[in-house]
Amino acid sequence: MSGITVYKDKCIGCSLCVKTCPFDAITLVDKKAVIDLDKCTLCSSCVEACRKTNAIEIIRETTRTPDIEKYKGVWVFVEQKRGVVQPVAFELLGKARELADKLDVEVAAVLLGHNVKEKAQELIERGADTVYVADDPKLEHFLDEPYARILANLIRKHRPEILLSPATSIGRSVVSRVAVQLRVGLTADCTALDVNLDERFLLQTRPAFGGNIMATILSRHHRPQLATVRHKVMKELPPDLSRKGRIDALTFDRSFFTSRTKVLEVVDSVMATVNITEANVIVSGGRAMGGAANFKMLEDLAGVLNGAVGASRAAIDEGWLPYAHQVGQTGKTVCPKVYIACGISGQIQHLVGMQSSDIIIAINRDASAPIFSVANYGIVGDIFEVVPLLTKKFKQVV
Repeated sequence: MSGITVYKDKCIGCSLCVKTCPFDAITLVDKKAVIDLDKCTLCSSCVEACRKTNAIEIIRETTRTPDIEKYKGVWVFVEQKRGVVQPVAFELLGKARELADKLDVEVAAVLLGHNVKEKAQELIERGADTVYVADDPKLEHFLDEPYARILANLIRKHRPEILLSPATSIGRSVVSRVAVQLRVGLTADCTALDVNLDERFLLQTRPAFGGNIMATILSRHHRPQLATVRHKVMKELPPDLSRKGRIDALTFDRSFFTSRTKVLEVVDSVMATVNITEANVIVSGGRAMGGAANFKMLEDLAGVLNGAVGASRAAIDEGWLPYAHQVGQTGKTVCPKVYIACGISGQIQHLVGMQSSDIIIAINRDASAPIFSVANYGIVGDIFEVVPLLTKKFKQVV
């Protein structure tokens, strides 16, 4: 078992470990270090500070999934709402198909819900070879415990090597519980996926350290390899109506549907919201917009192009637009045909949310702004001069 030990015979009461512990988990009692296990995260900072006497040791449990070589296949957890498959599922199936072809294995989709059986063929047309369908009235409304219990059961039975899930509120809730039940790791909010063919590792790339670097994460000793992927990061495959596949209808006993929570009522939102993830054209503004009133200029340009208005986190934090408009690591991931960035410097936290756009147009006074490194077209100039001119010109030709 993992744990931390203080060797009293070696501890000299120097208090270096107390000073270095970032969680205030260590105190001196009778000039000996005592660790509060409720606070300790096994970060190892105390071990480094105690190198002189080696009085503190951390033992980490190392486990490995048995028969790891027998895990084959790429799976996708399909999110649906009221019987409608969400677009992110098609994006994940497209990536799953690509990964499976490299690994020479099959793609399977897992579809849970009520009145969803007729959607199985659509998943086959989008890249699945097998669709596992659990269609039951008890699954009509999403509840994380039954969904996770069923998915974990299927994984134990069929042993896929990779499971992809959408990085949505539903996807995150389900797959995190599956990871705990299976005692495997989970890489969240991936922006790129690939495979190492020699060792069949899933290369899971995601922003790290506040988005300042991109980290590629491997799961060397556990299967399946679990990853969540943000909407609009991957490209979906066009439907192939000629594809054939297998549909496996599943039934489960009552124990699988138990839950400590229940849905009392489903209420449709009556609040007007913007869905920038589905827009073909997005005009986004950053801190350089200077205020909420100036976004009217971007609304005019977006209106001419039949697009939507987005914003960087800096603009959202200033309260110039509601959070629903935020593009970036902590906002929405978008993939429009055209993305126009107005006064956005292009920090990586913003880039990870829009860099997969088909065409990126950047407008900025700073010619060295990072946004120009990903832009297809760049305009160095004052947004308050350039944007109205673009709007006027588009009005003439659209």
